[in-house]
Amino acid sequence: MNEKLTLETITALAKRRGFVYQTSEIYGGLASSYDYGPLGTELLRNIKDKWWQEMIRKKADMIGLDTQILLHPQTWVASGHVASFTDPLVEDKVTHKRYRADHLIEAWLAQQANPPELIVEEMSVAEMGAFIAKNQIQSPDGNPVTAPKEFNILFETAVGAIEGEKAKVYLRGETAQGIFTNFRQVLDSSRVKLPFGIGQIGKSFRNEITTGQFVFRTLEFEQAEIEYFFDPEQTDWQTLFEEWQQRMWHFVVKTLGVQEENLRWRRHSDKERSHYSRETYDLDYHFPFGFKELWGVAYRTDYDLQQHIEHSGAKLTYTDPFSGKTFVPHVIEPAVGINRLFLMLLCDAYWHDAENKRTVLRFKPDLAPYKTAVFPLLRNKPELVQKAQQVYEAIAPYLTTTWDDRGNIGKRYYYQDEIGTPFCVTIDFETLENNSVTVRHRDTTEQDRINIDQLLIYLQDQIRAS
Repeated sequence: MNEKLTLETITALAKRRGFVYQTSEIYGGLASSYDYGPLGTELLRNIKDKWWQEMIRKKADMIGLDTQILLHPQTWVASGHVASFTDPLVEDKVTHKRYRADHLIEAWLAQQANPPELIVEEMSVAEMGAFIAKNQIQSPDGNPVTAPKEFNILFETAVGAIEGEKAKVYLRGETAQGIFTNFRQVLDSSRVKLPFGIGQIGKSFRNEITTGQFVFRTLEFEQAEIEYFFDPEQTDWQTLFEEWQQRMWHFVVKTLGVQEENLRWRRHSDKERSHYSRETYDLDYHFPFGFKELWGVAYRTDYDLQQHIEHSGAKLTYTDPFSGKTFVPHVIEPAVGINRLFLMLLCDAYWHDAENKRTVLRFKPDLAPYKTAVFPLLRNKPELVQKAQQVYEAIAPYLTTTWDDRGNIGKRYYYQDEIGTPFCVTIDFETLENNSVTVRHRDTTEQDRINIDQLLIYLQDQIRAS
C-alpha cells in the first residue's frame, strides 16, 4: 500500500466523485451508514458479477441461492446468535457514548512508541477490562470508561399488523443461516451430489459500534458467502481448505488485480477461533488503518446443520447414492464482505501521478465503473457532437460508456483518470475526414488513432488483455 495514502484521502475522493455518500446527509447523516452513488453502484455491481462468475457459474460443483433477510427467529436461536452474537462495549462515564473495547485498546496501542506485544483478538472481555483499567485508557472524548460488557449486535424488529400480537424477528446477521435452513430443499429439488457448494450474495445487518473506518464496518453491509458441503470420510478437509484459500487468493490478485504485497494470511489462534470452527484463516488487506480482515475461511464441521436438526427436527442429512450411508455433511465456509472488497479496490487502485499532477484510479479495465468515455472535441461544433453521439451509440450497448463534453479536453481526461475510466475516445476534425478517433490510455496517457469501424473490437481486445 502507498504508505502516504490516508483514509481521509479515499473518503474525500469517494464523495467528490460520486462513489459513496453519507446516508441521509440532509438530516445530518446516520452513523456508520453510507449510500453508493452512480460510480459506486457500478463498481459494486462489477465486483459482485465477478464473484458470481468466478465462484458460482464457472464451477460445476457450485449453485446459487437468494434467501430472505427476515428468517424465522428460531433460526438465530439454533445458530447461537441470540445467545452469543456479541461485541465487548464500554461506556463513556460522562457522555454515555459507547465504544468497542477492543477498538479502544487498538487505538491506544497505535499511539504508543513501544507498545506491548498483544493480540487484541485473543483477549477475553475480562482481560480487556483489566488492560483498560491498568493503562487508564479513556474514551475519544478523554473521559474514563466503564468495564466492558457483552452487547448483542442482532437488530430486532417485529412482524404483524396488530399491536400486542406482533412477533419479534431479527434482521439477519449473516447470510449463511439461510443456506443451512434450505439445505434439505436444495437436495430434494436439485441434481447435486457431494461435494458441492451453495453461494449467495445479500445484505446483512449488525448493530455494531464502529470506529470511523468508512465503509469497512457499517450497520448494513453486503456479504458473499459460500457453504461448501462434503463427506469428511471421503474428502480430506485440509486439502479442501487449502484449495479454497487458493481460490480466494487467485480471485483477489488475478481477477481483481490487487497487489500481492498488500495481502497476508492470518491464522486464528485456538483462543480466538469460534467454538464451532476447527480451523479459521483470514485473508487480510493492508488498508490505510492497518491490516484488517477482508475474507475469512472457516472449517465449521457439521455444527450448523446439527444445530438446526436439534432445534427443528428436520432431516438435514445426506445419503450417499452409492454406499447408502446417511450422515450430516461437514462445511467449509469462505465469506467475504463486498463493501470491504470495494474499499480495498479504491485503496489499491489509488495513484498520485506527481509528474503529470493528476490522480488516477488504476482499476483493472473490466472492473472500472465506466470502460470508456466518449468526447466531442468541442461541444459547440454540431458536426463533432453528432459524430460523437453516433460513436457513443455504437459502443454503449456493449461497454459501460459515459458521455463528457464539459470543459477543455485536458480537464476531461483528468476527470476520467480520477474515476478510473481506462479509455477515452475523442472525436475531432480529423474524424470527419478519415473516420478515425483518438483513444487515450488512462495509465500511460498514450494515444492511438483507431478507425471507428474497428473501435469496438479494439476496446474489447484491450479490456480482455488487461
